[in-house]
Amino acid sequence: MLSTVDKAARDILIANDRGGYTVPTAGMYPYQWNWDSVFVALGFSTFDLDRACQELETLFDAQWEDGFVPHIVFRQDDPDYFPGPSVWGAGGKIPTSGITQPPVAASIVLRLWRATSDDAIKGRLAALFPKILAWHQWFHAFRVPKDLGVAVITHPWESGRDNSVEWDAAAATVDVSRVEPYQRRDLMHADAAMRPTNIEYDRYLAMVDFGRQCDWDHKKIATEGPFRVADVGLTMILLRANRDLAALAEVLGEAEAGTELRGFIADMIGGIGYLWDNANSVFCSRDTISGDHSGVVTNASFLAYYANVGTNDQREKLAAHWQRISKATKFMFPSHDPDEGRFDAVRYWRGPIWAVVNYMLAIGFQEQGEEKWAQRVTEDTRNMIQKFGFPEAFSPVTGEGTGGKNFSWTAAMWLAWCGRSDWYRDE
Repeated sequence: MLSTVDKAARDILIANDRGGYTVPTAGMYPYQWNWDSVFVALGFSTFDLDRACQELETLFDAQWEDGFVPHIVFRQDDPDYFPGPSVWGAGGKIPTSGITQPPVAASIVLRLWRATSDDAIKGRLAALFPKILAWHQWFHAFRVPKDLGVAVITHPWESGRDNSVEWDAAAATVDVSRVEPYQRRDLMHADAAMRPTNIEYDRYLAMVDFGRQCDWDHKKIATEGPFRVADVGLTMILLRANRDLAALAEVLGEAEAGTELRGFIADMIGGIGYLWDNANSVFCSRDTISGDHSGVVTNASFLAYYANVGTNDQREKLAAHWQRISKATKFMFPSHDPDEGRFDAVRYWRGPIWAVVNYMLAIGFQEQGEEKWAQRVTEDTRNMIQKFGFPEAFSPVTGEGTGGKNFSWTAAMWLAWCGRSDWYRDE
């Protein structure tokens, strides 16, 4: 028999299902978001494998010819959301945004593959392999410069961590003088204190304007765009995804693809030092235009364990940050360092805890022998959900929900991870 929380989580996924794709939450986010959708597929897989595959298939239906997979798929024009498809002016047969998001698909597909013995499901997952490979090839063509070996974002939204403190300095140089008046719709659904500020939104839109004006030429955006930051989070996720896709390539007998992926992995391992900030003893994002490190500790810094990178000395220094932060906040792991002046317990990615990042952290910690850390982030996430339900994120100070309510990926994380005592056995 389903527990009350299990049933509530399933009900959220079913309620947010729009017929083959799932919205993050009703009202605030009325479209299909890239990495939200992939995590949602993992949630669906716990009770409906067919629907899990469908979620992934509909996302890749919007893939561009060059392998790019957008961060939003506009399957309808909902006037309640801004910026909508007309602002982006992007996409092919299906209108989309012109930027991407962290590529978690390979890692989730590998997990689904290992968890099922159903040949029909395996066939559908195998059919996704060349599409995911094409997306990784796109990343390495347009977002991983050969001379750096790390992933560079051209818009804060590409990171998935939209208003992280990491982007403040680089975004401050973006010219917003030509941004036309607009009405934010997100503030109709959430407290302004929990959302990015107006000046941040102005900068977001200026970057969208640049992309639209160059007809979403990703080479031009990557070399001339006003915002180009090596993102520690996306880098760690892509490196892990390359490893997982290489593992799937081996199972599928895709020898040529496996060789190419191992080359990607080697390039990224060789470049990871670019993101290590000696002055602050942390992996952090770095502005490729100015060369400056962000200099801050975030939850993404600890994805180094998920990507399996870092020397013994670097891990000792990360461990010191863990010990300090775990004493400074009631729940782990905040999206920003609570000892840094810009920490805000409720404002989006400047403090709140996100279940999907905690999930990746728990996997990395478990695999790298930090079982107590894995247990802490898992139990903290479980306890917050049990007490406060399925919000978009959680305050690390009180555990209370922040942002939108009845959030799909939070429900998915309960079903696939923190609501299960044996979650680590699937990894």
